[in-house]
Amino acid sequence: MTVRPIRTDGDYQSALKRAAALFGQNSPKDRDELDVLQAVIERWERSRHPVEAATPAEAIKFRMAQEGLSQRDLIPYLGSKSRVSEILNGQRQPTVDQIRALHQHLGIPVTSLIGTSRHEPAAGPSSTSLAAEGKLRRLGVMKGKENLAGFLSRSKASAPAIAMLRKTRTERTNAKTDMAALEAWCAAVLVRAEKITIKKTEISDPEKAARRLAQLSPLPDWQDQLVAALHRMGIILVILEHLPGTFLDGAAMRRGDGIPVIALTLRHDRLDNFWFTLLHEFAHVVCHLSTDRQVILDDLDVASSEAIEAEADSFARNALIPPAMWKGIDKDSSTEEVLEAAQKAGVHPAIAAGRWRFQHSDYRRFSKLIGRGEVKSALMSA
Repeated sequence: MTVRPIRTDGDYQSALKRAAALFGQNSPKDRDELDVLQAVIERWERSRHPVEAATPAEAIKFRMAQEGLSQRDLIPYLGSKSRVSEILNGQRQPTVDQIRALHQHLGIPVTSLIGTSRHEPAAGPSSTSLAAEGKLRRLGVMKGKENLAGFLSRSKASAPAIAMLRKTRTERTNAKTDMAALEAWCAAVLVRAEKITIKKTEISDPEKAARRLAQLSPLPDWQDQLVAALHRMGIILVILEHLPGTFLDGAAMRRGDGIPVIALTLRHDRLDNFWFTLLHEFAHVVCHLSTDRQVILDDLDVASSEAIEAEADSFARNALIPPAMWKGIDKDSSTEEVLEAAQKAGVHPAIAAGRWRFQHSDYRRFSKLIGRGEVKSALMSA
């Protein structure tokens, strides 16, 4: 067997002819020659007709086709609907944070997302960090002449959870998050939590306690009842809207003295979302916070394969409407049947309506039942 390098088009044609003659031959010698010949032919073809690397847009579209994703599914990773369109149309290259998000949550190789454009990190504080600093000033959390770095340094000195944040963030933290802004939000939560005096308390039956919280939802003064109930359980509730550069629904963390804190952003101002997020973070408080994990952050628009997130999701669902009370509710269930399930569970109708919408991915139905716009008005004025 003598296989020579291909240097001319004539050599290439001769190699193709020889390869065609070897196809179907069964002797080991012929198969070995064909293998070597194919490698030589492929090398020549690549040198003459190089295959252009896929663009970032093509790489994203390929993964979308594989996973059956729509453009709406990319919003948690890329930003607004218009930003998703710009990237998919090749009008804009993904940023470093967007590349990180796509790689972490969708498994797209980083090399496929880089393309030919450079993605250099900012030399100084990011625009989102500066915007977060401005918002914290307006909220009165930062001192007069304090900058973001100084505020974080002051907060970390008294809050171990903030110092551990970069090591303990979970999959449900959006990968395009500005970490400085995220740390600032957590620090601001703990600054507010420090002002609340509360006793440490052991919760002997977390599932029963969660059900009692859920059954506060239909009460006219649920916001006052909720804060009081959590305080009796030794848990602080802080409401702090998310900062620019953060993508959060809620968090569970520990104050410096070990007192647990549930923090909510109310970015989706709906009763169904509020009660699910609250019970999700309650699950983290009673099941997952520890000396080694003192803060858990959640962007519930982001899917997660982590066990603690699946456990918290299941805990929240069952606390709001136990499985036996949801049994028989399917895609064809009537409005009356869904509302009856809420009544049996002793929860607000928005909770049952929201569960049905999420379970069946139909967000047109029950839109008037989910309590849109009712959470901020209740909690911000409380």
